[in-house]
Amino acid sequence: MISRRLARTLYLDEHALQASLFVIVAPSGAGKTTLVHALLRSRPGIKLSISTTTRLPRNTERDGLDYFFVDEAKFLALASQSAFLEWAQVHGHYYGTSKAFVENTLAVGEDLLLEIDCQGAAQIKSLFPEAVIIFIAPPSIHELERRLEARAQDDAASIAKRIKAAQSELQRAHEADYLVINDDFDQALLDLHRIVEAAGLRYHLRLSRNPLLAQRLGLRSYP
Repeated sequence: MISRRLARTLYLDEHALQASLFVIVAPSGAGKTTLVHALLRSRPGIKLSISTTTRLPRNTERDGLDYFFVDEAKFLALASQSAFLEWAQVHGHYYGTSKAFVENTLAVGEDLLLEIDCQGAAQIKSLFPEAVIIFIAPPSIHELERRLEARAQDDAASIAKRIKAAQSELQRAHEADYLVINDDFDQALLDLHRIVEAAGLRYHLRLSRNPLLAQRLGLRSYP
């Protein structure tokens, strides 16, 4: 399901160390997409990785902008060609992260953000230890259920399935580096901004982006 050798080589590449890799994980209905779009509007320097999926687009989603929508046969063909850095089946549909997109973005030193599930996040973290994993949680299961019902995109059976999946995903929240509770939207967005800013101040990134400073101060490079 994943090309570990290629991904590990990419991580060790000197250009990859010049960028932050953010991984956002959240149960369905936690408000992940709205928060991510708000974050990216104010931080154009972060590029959003567009996942490939076999599920049908929702009302406001567009192919090539929100997701690359393909049928199952096409998805599995891409997977067999090692086109995905990671891929998994979630809620009965396949989702995958383009290996080429991640490679090209990190190679030029651009920060990248992935929206994936817990399973995918764990795979990315094992291959890219410097990746910043952020778990976005709802204030309660009751509120999560209310949000799923309010968006009117799923029937009762689908909502029940998503709630059950959310409870399972919340059991893995401790695997993340940061936890953001999306109770008050403005506060949750502020928390995301703070995480991004802190990630940009990490030692190896500051040195890779300021080589003259490192030379003047005699600072050691990242091992």
